[in-house]
Amino acid sequence: MKALFLKRRQNFQKQQNKYLRYVLNDHFVLVLMFLLGFAMVQYGQLLNHFPTNHLPIQVCLGILIPLLLSMGSIATYLEEADQHFLLPKEEEVISYIKQAERLSFLLWGTLQTAVLLFLYPIFRRLGLSLFIFIILVLILLALKRVVLSRKTRYFLRGNRLDWAKAVAFESNRKQSILKFYSLFTTVKGISTKVKERTYLNPLLKLVKQTPSNLWLSLYARAFLRSSDYLGLFLRLMLLSSLSVFFIHNLYLSVSLALIFNYLVVFQLLSLYYHYDYHYMTSLYPENSRSKKKNVLSFLRGLSFLMLIVNMLCCSSAPKALILIVGMVFIACIYLPYKLKKIID
Repeated sequence: MKALFLKRRQNFQKQQNKYLRYVLNDHFVLVLMFLLGFAMVQYGQLLNHFPTNHLPIQVCLGILIPLLLSMGSIATYLEEADQHFLLPKEEEVISYIKQAERLSFLLWGTLQTAVLLFLYPIFRRLGLSLFIFIILVLILLALKRVVLSRKTRYFLRGNRLDWAKAVAFESNRKQSILKFYSLFTTVKGISTKVKERTYLNPLLKLVKQTPSNLWLSLYARAFLRSSDYLGLFLRLMLLSSLSVFFIHNLYLSVSLALIFNYLVVFQLLSLYYHYDYHYMTSLYPENSRSKKKNVLSFLRGLSFLMLIVNMLCCSSAPKALILIVGMVFIACIYLPYKLKKIID
């Protein structure tokens, strides 16, 4: 049993390693190092000029600590067929799941403690002694164990395993990881959910129903009704707008906003292939040139929509000007080049 789950874990790690080289490319690592260096400088300045009003710091810590507690999941590596073929070995599977819970606590508990140790100077500035800080760390570790145990009890109660819930839990865990990688490259194995969302139908009327807009209409429907496309667009647009609004450093705020907007455009390029598995679309009279033109128009429209929202959050003309230049470059130069490269 251990060999089976070890092989599955290795296979999934191998799959992740294949995508990691796209995530940790030279450009992203460079940006990451820049952001890390900037964050360290800002952290040092915060400690050297600690505000007399502690309320904002306390609010941030009050948000961060629950986030740390909620992080982490139990990697079971169960698959759909296991509820049939591994049913006679249920006791061994349960034993493995309990071991996986302990390993998860060790990993995420260590990460949580490392973050708290990094923030220890802030706790000292707030008046916490070393003894109280150690007690706080131990209490949060105990709460982390409780949180992970509650997640396990979702599908495991005593010696009874709810196979359907356990398989769904593991599937959701893997999907969340793969969706992160999908921000940087095309990922196989991601399941999508489609909702009708009739309240968004009026937006479809903005697209003229003409033969030349055939694919444009289809892309608009896929975008509005697919949870992946619409959810991704809204989340990253919100992050880019918050970066522009709350970060006062000109270059950092604009860089973050453009990175988030770039990720939106890059990820939505997969819309081009959205209907490839619908064989009836091969009967459409429109050719691939029209398809490419329509997806380019649609993505440019979304790019300029993001730009408008970002502009509404701008507080200075230089920031707005750099955003305009950056988004024009993404929409008018990068997007056609990348689309041509993908299609060809």
